[in-house]
Amino acid sequence: MSTVKEQAHFWRHPAVPEVDLLKAHYVTHRFSRHVHDGYAIGLILDGVEEFDYRGTLHRARAGELVLVNPDAVHTGQAGEPDGWSYRMLYPSIETMTEIAADLGASYGTPHFPEQVVRDREVAALLNRAHLTAERGDALAASTMTRALFARLLSRHGAPRAVSRTPAEGRRAVEAAMELLRERLADPPALEDLAEAVGARPFPLLRAFKAATGLPPHAYLIGLRVRQARRLLLSGVRPAQVAAEVGFTDQAHLNRHFKRVVGVPPAAYQRAESVFERAAGSYKTGDFPIT
Repeated sequence: MSTVKEQAHFWRHPAVPEVDLLKAHYVTHRFSRHVHDGYAIGLILDGVEEFDYRGTLHRARAGELVLVNPDAVHTGQAGEPDGWSYRMLYPSIETMTEIAADLGASYGTPHFPEQVVRDREVAALLNRAHLTAERGDALAASTMTRALFARLLSRHGAPRAVSRTPAEGRRAVEAAMELLRERLADPPALEDLAEAVGARPFPLLRAFKAATGLPPHAYLIGLRVRQARRLLLSGVRPAQVAAEVGFTDQAHLNRHFKRVVGVPPAAYQRAESVFERAAGSYKTGDFPIT
């Protein structure tokens, strides 16, 4: 593995809406503390990935599945000198909830209580589904991907735990989150944010970290990256995206985008455009992440 350069390819699923895919090999790249608004489901192909998940350190080895729940703070880095290779799927909450309902689950949003599991049958299904999606075979890819999610939920899913944040603190945090979404490019200082939601700075900070796992400034970076992805997919140039979402310049966008998504903005946008142009005869290509 040591002779292989770091590579990553990110694209949209050819047939299942609201599902992104990543195929990557990382050695020195480190994912900063971040969250996803959907799930992150992957298979380690080679090496070891090490990641902190809500304060607990996990190590995922070749053949093991990685299961990250929505809005769960986590990191990602090599667990050994030669890094790791993996295939990832990022389904939305709506996609997984719909499949859980089709399976007859009585609860709402599904939850994965274990973040690293060894399940050879599901691992093989994930690998096949991902490969088929990479080739652009819409019928086979959609069939296998939905079968994968159903198998994962039936074997490893559970109801989501109820939040223990006091109602008053939860309302203040939700209001603060909404205000940050509205003011991506011009966020208020912590004192102004607290005043706007009817709280004091330190109690709001404590409640915010308890609810999201991140302080407001780090949560804001995640919001900016999410909006940057939407703008990039709509064809907006990275330099303009940086300005619109509140990053200082394109280099600032590149740094944070790569730490969260795993590829720089230009490669992310290029991969998407390659897929769209090829529509029906898609052939994947890897993009260096540097």
